[in-house]
Amino acid sequence: MTLDRRTLLTSAAAAGAALAAGPAAARVAKEPPPGAMGMLYDTTLCIGCKTCVVACHEANDLKPDTRLSKGLWDMPVDLSGGTKNVIKLYKEADSPRRSYFKAQCMHCVDPACTSACMLGSLKKDPKTGVVGYSPEYCVGCRYCSMACPYEICRFQFDEAAPKVVKCELCRHRVKDEAKKTASGYTRYPAGQGPACAEVCPRGAVIYGRRDELLAEAKRRIAEHPERYVGYAEADPARVFGETDGGGTQVLYLAHVPFEKLGLPDLGTEPVPHTANVVQEGIYRGFVAPVALYAVLAGVLLRNRKAGESGAGKGGTP
Repeated sequence: MTLDRRTLLTSAAAAGAALAAGPAAARVAKEPPPGAMGMLYDTTLCIGCKTCVVACHEANDLKPDTRLSKGLWDMPVDLSGGTKNVIKLYKEADSPRRSYFKAQCMHCVDPACTSACMLGSLKKDPKTGVVGYSPEYCVGCRYCSMACPYEICRFQFDEAAPKVVKCELCRHRVKDEAKKTASGYTRYPAGQGPACAEVCPRGAVIYGRRDELLAEAKRRIAEHPERYVGYAEADPARVFGETDGGGTQVLYLAHVPFEKLGLPDLGTEPVPHTANVVQEGIYRGFVAPVALYAVLAGVLLRNRKAGESGAGKGGTP
């Protein structure tokens, strides 16, 4: 029986779809590890002093960004190849209402950056859930930057040996195990963990176990429901990161809608879920690529036979 191009394409598409359906059905949502560490940032407590930004630069051996101040003081306006943590200002036009916003890596429960990293330069610690970066494996493809829905991963374009720069919750400072404090929260000893949380004068950002921080955030909402909001003004107060994009280990409480602060509405589906299903479906066993090559081979063979037939009937050789 002779196969035409349409039949071959239909068969290849069906094979890919069947393979994609398998991984999709088998994939389960990821959960944060039992000892997942994270941060809780409360916009109602932040005064925009940017002490956290300076401490982050010092703790991570990053040069201060003094371009706007003409060399006088550290004042980055956004995340960059030299800044892992930044405070931004949201201000409404013709209104005194404003809010500060702390931007850094969200340490997603199911990170898009680790799924996009082809050589495993970005990995999630199985114990703490912290997404760490290993420059020795990085090839500079910057797929992590394109995959991250929060636009966190940045690249050092101005360095001879460039690296990807992102918050790693100061994992290099951690030497001892986290312990319960008198307040009941799990904390690392002084001088360990994120420098930004350690120096915050108002406690706007606190560091600890994700489950305890989530409980604290919900306690604050229950105590002052009028103080916080969700995505829109009329939305009930809630914690960003509890389920957003599959969940994050950096949590937010805000008194203005999340979207106005730059936090995207991702729903509850993990960002890499769809991409992984498609990749696994297409490349599992390389069956689909083989089918596609078969399509090309079939088309070439048909064209060749058509050419030979034409030549035999007096056509152009």
